[in-house]
Amino acid sequence: MGQPPNFLFSILLLIHLLLLTFWLGGDLGTYYSSRQVTKAGLSVDARRISLKIMAFCDMGPRLCMPLFLASGTLLIIADERGAKCRLLAIPVLLFTALWVALVLVEHNVAGDKPIKLVSLKLDYAVRIVVIAGTAIGGIYTMVVTDPFGVQTNPKWLGLKILLYGVTVLCGVLIRLSLKPFSGGFKSLIIDGSSEAAERAIAGSMARATPFVYVIWTLVILIAWLGVAKPGANL
Repeated sequence: MGQPPNFLFSILLLIHLLLLTFWLGGDLGTYYSSRQVTKAGLSVDARRISLKIMAFCDMGPRLCMPLFLASGTLLIIADERGAKCRLLAIPVLLFTALWVALVLVEHNVAGDKPIKLVSLKLDYAVRIVVIAGTAIGGIYTMVVTDPFGVQTNPKWLGLKILLYGVTVLCGVLIRLSLKPFSGGFKSLIIDGSSEAAERAIAGSMARATPFVYVIWTLVILIAWLGVAKPGANL
């Protein structure tokens, strides 16, 4: 038996679903290890190890987020109904490569080296572009009768795109919530536990946690939309 005509689409779909799985699984690992980081009763060394585990687990979601954008775009153009959007693949893939490179620089470059500071600023800019682009594309797909000439009522896809943008927004809000964490943990390492350090560590984690829950919910909903395709005329 030869390969089915939709073999490429099936492989891309599998990759797309695996990215969602690693995204959610990595987030769960990050969340659990973060609980250990905030435990004042643990030794400084134990909390430092927990932080390293948390950073390692967090690389899964941080890489899956941009790769999900690329895999989703490739899924669209691999379907014959998305043939008109095929030229979109090139800029999206280049954009994704830039985003992944920024994530890797932030993770692997220690301290406050210039390249890391620049990558952090560029990463914020990239995320803002993604949030704006997915909001525009998602809403357009949901409100226009035949968006981009597609006549299968792809409103589910518009909602999926929009919700993906919301997860990126939540990621930005998590980063902003965690800003006091770095200073608090440095103080913990240098001077030991103190009320101010513990407050900065626990407080920043507490502010970030609601956005983590939102991301989990959205990732599950995004997966359901991709599988069920509610309202689609296929």
